[in-house]
Amino acid sequence: MSSAKRKSSGASSAKTKRHVGTPTPHTQAQTHPAGHSYVRSHTVNLFEPILGSADADLVKCTPTAVDVASYEKARVEAIENVASGAVFATSAAANPVQLIDTIHFGKWRIGTWYAAPYPEEYCQQQTLYLCEFCLKYMKSAFMTKRHKLKCPLTSPPGNEIYRDGVVSVFEVDGKNNKIYCQNLCLLAKMFLDHKTLYYDVEPFLFYVMTERDEEGFHFVGYFSKEKRSSSNFNLSCILTLPIHQRKGYGQLLIDFSYLLSKKEEKPGSPEKPLSDLGLLSYRSYWRIAVLQELRKMDNGTVSIEDIASKTFMTHADIVATLKNLDMLVKDSRDDYVIRYNANLVDDVLAKNKSKKYPTIKPNLLRWIRYEAPKKITS
Repeated sequence: MSSAKRKSSGASSAKTKRHVGTPTPHTQAQTHPAGHSYVRSHTVNLFEPILGSADADLVKCTPTAVDVASYEKARVEAIENVASGAVFATSAAANPVQLIDTIHFGKWRIGTWYAAPYPEEYCQQQTLYLCEFCLKYMKSAFMTKRHKLKCPLTSPPGNEIYRDGVVSVFEVDGKNNKIYCQNLCLLAKMFLDHKTLYYDVEPFLFYVMTERDEEGFHFVGYFSKEKRSSSNFNLSCILTLPIHQRKGYGQLLIDFSYLLSKKEEKPGSPEKPLSDLGLLSYRSYWRIAVLQELRKMDNGTVSIEDIASKTFMTHADIVATLKNLDMLVKDSRDDYVIRYNANLVDDVLAKNKSKKYPTIKPNLLRWIRYEAPKKITS
């Protein structure tokens, strides 16, 4: 009885050994020069009907002898460095930041302006590929093409709160869509010098502006704001992609942030410091907003409080704008007064109208103010 068991056990072992050591009809075992073995699959390729035989060839996923040799060389060098206690210089001069020169974003190839803290293996790429819907970053066009086949998004992962023709705005919660918002911040850093927020996105709401076509909602720009701002900031960071600049979208995003301030019934201002382009955009917006209100108020007596109640700009921003326009002066009693210059107002507003930039239509907003969840106490 015991010998029968031993025989059965031996047969089972032999069977298992044959299964591990002998390639099945669907696989072919190979060995590369370093002595490691791998299996090349000849199973049915599900991507071939979609990509074609050339792009769907799984051989591209298999390490070559050159790949293996490079890996072995790097592995040996790393072991030797650790064993010898070598210290690598970390200063900017000894180890300069690797800049990503360009990004592929949808059908666009965009040159970057600043370095972004992508993972090291991606920073070493001269060109970075991004999905224009989920903002996932990849190393090659081949990986991007594969990703498009399974990417579930055709719009930002949030609530569409505004639509005017092809232009839409989505509200995305950093807590509910953490990966998307982190990818968005990394993308923004390549075009903003002062941006420092990358991964701590949960306390923020992101308002993403898009252009819609038959393929989906294509990213144009965004601004973020704190869910709870002790300083009443209505905007933390703003970006319009270079390919969409000079179309009025920056002004549109700023106007939208003030529209939300009006709905919240409290004046707002952007968080400082602003980037160079951001400062130019805000000064232009403030100038137009203040002059438009001055033209409407033709009763001869206008106060800064009156302008603030209509625009929901802070008093400090209004005063700075009037000073830049040379419209805030002292009278004979040494009091500050607003000096209305009709020619200046007409010229500036006429020039702005000739640009035919898109404008926000408040009646198209479908938005409920964010309310932080209350803690339940027992």
